[in-house]
Amino acid sequence: MNTAMNYLTVLFVFLLLAAPSLYGAAHDRRIDRQIRQARQAREAGLQDRRAGFAKVA
Repeated sequence: MNTAMNYLTVLFVFLLLAAPSLYGAAHDRRIDRQIRQARQAREAGLQDRRAGFAKVA
């Protein structure tokens, strides 16, 4: 019983210390995804605009 409590204590402390880092990594991934989507949307808009200029010229 004592050994199981020791393992649970170590696991709890590990999760307590790792939680902020894991939360930050998830936050960074979300921001990277948003930046990538915005960049793709911007590039698609520029390509449409270039195609419009080519038709005029």
